[in-house]
Amino acid sequence: MYDYLIVGAGLYGAVCAQELTKKGYNVLVIEKRPNIGGNIYTEYTDGINVHKYGAHIFHTNDRKVWDYINGFATFNRYTNSPVANYRGELYSLPFNMYTFNRMWGVTTPDEARARIEEQKKDYIAKAAAKKGISPEEFEPANLEEQAISLVGTDIYEKLVKDYTMKQWGRPCTELPSFIIRRLPVRFTFDNNYFNALYQGIPVRGYTGMIANLLKNIEVKLNTDYLDPQVREAFSKKAANIIYTGPIDAYFDYKLGTLEYRSLRFETEKLVTPNFQGNAVINYTDADTPYTRIIEHKWFEFGLDQSGQEVPVTIISREYSHEWKPGEESYYPVNDDKNSRLYEDYRKLAEAETNVHFGGRLGEYKYYDMDTVIGKALSYTESIGQ
Repeated sequence: MYDYLIVGAGLYGAVCAQELTKKGYNVLVIEKRPNIGGNIYTEYTDGINVHKYGAHIFHTNDRKVWDYINGFATFNRYTNSPVANYRGELYSLPFNMYTFNRMWGVTTPDEARARIEEQKKDYIAKAAAKKGISPEEFEPANLEEQAISLVGTDIYEKLVKDYTMKQWGRPCTELPSFIIRRLPVRFTFDNNYFNALYQGIPVRGYTGMIANLLKNIEVKLNTDYLDPQVREAFSKKAANIIYTGPIDAYFDYKLGTLEYRSLRFETEKLVTPNFQGNAVINYTDADTPYTRIIEHKWFEFGLDQSGQEVPVTIISREYSHEWKPGEESYYPVNDDKNSRLYEDYRKLAEAETNVHFGGRLGEYKYYDMDTVIGKALSYTESIGQ
C-alpha cells in the first residue's frame, strides 16, 4: 500500500514525489508515456538535447524556486532572444530598439515612443468612435486592441496579428486581451525576452533534471491512469492520489470537453553545423504554415555534453492546431466559455475524496515552470501540518 499515487511524471508530479518522499511517505509515480518529464522531456541525440515537445527555457524571479531546482540540475547561462521573420525581414524579440530601428529607422527611444503613440492615438480614436465612446473611456477589450495599445499598428500587423492567428486558430479580435498583456516592450537594446533574475537550460537536459527529482522513487511508465482497468487497479494501492492529467478527462468529459491548442512537430537532422544561427525564430506571416523553427543545439551554444562543437544540427518546425481528444494538450483556451466549464469541473474535483488536482492540466492553466515548482512545493509543504 502506498501513501501517495502520483499520476504523471512531469514537473509537478516529480517535485511532489521528491518532497513527499523526503517527508517519509511511500510514493508511486505512474506515467502514460514511455518516458519521464512530461512536456519538458529532452532526448539526447547526436550530441544535442532535443526538446521533443517544444522549446522550454527556465526563468524565474523566485529565489526560493531557483535555489530549489539548482539542487537537481546545473543550469547554463542561456538567455532567450528569439527572432521574428516576416517575409524575410528579421526583427528582434522582445520588441526593443533593434525592432523599432528595423521597422521605422528610428534611433532614439523618444522617436520610437512618438511613433507608437501616434499610431496608438489614431487607432484608439477610430475604435472609440465605433463604440460610441470617447478615447479617454477606451479600454482594450480583445487582443488586437491590447496589442496596438502597446506597440502600435505597424508592429501589430507584421509581428503579432498573423502569428497569433496561427498560434490560436482565431483572429485577434476574438481572443482575450490578457494573453498579450505581459508582452515585453522595451525602449532599450536589451534582447533578453524574459525580464527575470534567473534564467537558463539544464546542462544535461530537462530529462536529467527530472530523473534526479525521481531518484530512488518507484516509477511505472506506459501506464495510463485513464484506462479504466489501470485506474481501478492502482487507485486501490494508495491512500491518496495526486492527479496531474486533464481534469475533464478524469471525469470522463461528462460536463463537456475543455478546449486546448495542440502542437505538431516536424523534426529533422541536417548535415550542417548551423541552420539558422539562433535557437528560436518565429515566422509571423500568414503564408508560412508553421509558427516557428527551433534549432535545438543553440540552447546549449552548439556544444555537446563534453563541451565539443556538434558538427550537425537538429531542427523542429512547429505547427499549432486545434486539439482533439487523444492528442497532447498544450495551451488551454482560457476564454469565458472554457473558464466557466473549468469552474464546474473544479467543483467536482473538490468533492473527490483524497484526490488532489495539480499542474497545468489538472488546473487548466498555462503555467511557467517556476510557477509549477512553486505550487508543488506549496502543496507538499501543507501536507502533515
